[in-house]
Amino acid sequence: MAAAATMAAAARELVLRAGASDMEEEEGPLGGGPDLQEPLQLGVLDITSDEFILDEVDVHIQANLEDELVKEALKTGVDIRHYSKQVELELQQIEQKSIRDYIQESENIASLHNQITACDAVLERMEQMLGAFQSDLSSISSEIRTLQEQSGAMNIRLRNRQAVRGKLGELVDGLVVPTALVTAILEAPVTEPRFLEQLQELDAKAAAVREQEARGTAACADVRGVLDRLRVKAVTKIREFILQKIYSFRKPMTNYQIPQTALLKYRFFYQFLLGNERATAKEIRDEYVETLSKIYLSYYRSYLGRLMKVQYEEVAEKDDLMGVEDTAKKGFFSKPSLRSRNTIFTLGTRGSVISPTELEAPILVPHTAQRGEQRYPFEALFRSQHYALLDNSCREYLFICEFFVVSGTAAHDLFHAVMGRTLSMTLKHLESYLADCYDAIAVFLCIHIVLRFRNIATKRDVPALDRYWEQVLALLWPRFELILEMNVQSVRSTDPQRLGGLDTRPHYITRRYAEFSSALVSINQTFPNERTMQLLGQLQVEVENFVLRVAAEFSSRKEQLVFLINNYDMMLGVLMERAADDSKEVESFQQLLNARTQEFIEELLSPPFGGLVAFVKEAEALIERGQAERLRGEEARVTQLIRGFGSSWKSSVESLSQDVMRSFTNFRNGTSIIQGALTQLIQLYHRFHRVLSQPQLRALPARAELINIHHLMVELKKHKPNF
Repeated sequence: MAAAATMAAAARELVLRAGASDMEEEEGPLGGGPDLQEPLQLGVLDITSDEFILDEVDVHIQANLEDELVKEALKTGVDIRHYSKQVELELQQIEQKSIRDYIQESENIASLHNQITACDAVLERMEQMLGAFQSDLSSISSEIRTLQEQSGAMNIRLRNRQAVRGKLGELVDGLVVPTALVTAILEAPVTEPRFLEQLQELDAKAAAVREQEARGTAACADVRGVLDRLRVKAVTKIREFILQKIYSFRKPMTNYQIPQTALLKYRFFYQFLLGNERATAKEIRDEYVETLSKIYLSYYRSYLGRLMKVQYEEVAEKDDLMGVEDTAKKGFFSKPSLRSRNTIFTLGTRGSVISPTELEAPILVPHTAQRGEQRYPFEALFRSQHYALLDNSCREYLFICEFFVVSGTAAHDLFHAVMGRTLSMTLKHLESYLADCYDAIAVFLCIHIVLRFRNIATKRDVPALDRYWEQVLALLWPRFELILEMNVQSVRSTDPQRLGGLDTRPHYITRRYAEFSSALVSINQTFPNERTMQLLGQLQVEVENFVLRVAAEFSSRKEQLVFLINNYDMMLGVLMERAADDSKEVESFQQLLNARTQEFIEELLSPPFGGLVAFVKEAEALIERGQAERLRGEEARVTQLIRGFGSSWKSSVESLSQDVMRSFTNFRNGTSIIQGALTQLIQLYHRFHRVLSQPQLRALPARAELINIHHLMVELKKHKPNF
């Protein structure tokens, strides 16, 4: 049964496929498909044609036989014809059933047809309505375009009228003189705010009228007379007010800075005069320049005179040079010195004058200092004088730029018209003082005060003092170099034999140099100057030569070395307190000190251990040349050296330590020298041990008496002083 069902299904599918194929062939040329327009090709179906090829039929049959359903039907042995009739019967039944279904649904189909017809009628009416709407919208669109064009034209006319109204309004506002303006200019005091406001309004109207007159506006003639009368009245009131303020500067004991500051509130007054009455503006400027020039000159002349009265009475003179001996001024009529000459070369607390806190400290008040009997060095007076000058100059320059509305070269010229006489007087006073000044540290501090004040003026954006600072430096630098060269020459020409009794302690001239050089180096660190370093280098060379000349006066080399070491150590110590560790002066004296210290250690070890030193050097030289056999003849000498060292090294070391501590004023330096000497002694004895370990001296009986190196080191450590 299953096989029969399978065969039936296969046969049914085969028949359906054949039927579908026949229907496709029928619809191909005759149906309503896309090939309907093509011409009929009946020649292909003509079986009598010579072109009919049976092979194609065979291929078609073969292809159908290979179909899976056909294969299955053939295997089961189903009758294809019978099955085909059965399928056709089933199809007819299905067709009849479908017809009955259509007949049963005929009423519904008719109803659906009626509904579709009604919908078509509704859609037709809708189409007619939409067509009417479309025509209405077309007419409305044209009307909107017309309205847009009319609106654009009206907008253009409105903008043109507004532009004309604005221009006309500006012209009318610029020409009309309100009552409030007339009342304020004629009746209000110049100090009232409304006068200033209406003055600005008047200035604007005058400028507007001038501009319109240039364009040929006829209406300007109606208000020109009123504006001119108001301008004359305003100029008169402003002139009287500003001149009154300037005249108030001249009153005795008046702080002119108060009314000067008050003038800044009315700086527009001068701007008004400058734009409307230049002759009056020039009159006011000239009166201001004349008045302030006299005030500044009088103030600074008086201040300088009182300031110099609080200077130290004892100042450096031309004989107060580095190379001049302290006993030079002992004449009967000579004035006793109230201050040691050494303080001239010492910086001390004088360097604080260039510190940030004191540089911009309040200026000195001379009468207060006189009441307190206070005295100051010249650099402190110089600082106070020039800080007052800097402060007032900056204030004056900024006032001139703001009130007189000038800048650049014009501001520079106006500033010098006010301050020129004061600056010239200050330069003449400085030049007169420097002619008799021999205090190099004071002059050098003044130079650095000027350099710092110049930076302050630059930060305050006041370039008007640049030329003055250059002139001051042009006076200070040559004088400083001259004093420095005088000190160099004094050291160069110093004769050690005229200095009296000599000892190995540091010389006062070298101490002067150390203090002086360290002072200049410490001051010069912030603003290095190559010329200063060159002069200090010359001075250093002369001091080194002087130390060598003085050392040559000692008879023994040991005393010479002690003198040199004491002086080098003292100068190095003073320099390291103030100068940087890597400065040229510190490095130079460090090298000299190390070289002389090493030489002194060798000189110190020579008397007690000279024989040992000589033998070790000779033996090492023989060993290096390959002549060690010659050491066999030195057995007696070696034995004597071993026994001599063993019996005397302790007393020699003790004597050496005491001698060093007596010779050097600096205990730390003496300690380092002793330590260096003991270290060198240990190294020498260690080398002596290595020489005795040679085969030629190894069998020497005296080797048993050698002191152990470690034992020697322990014993020598006991002689190292501690501080």
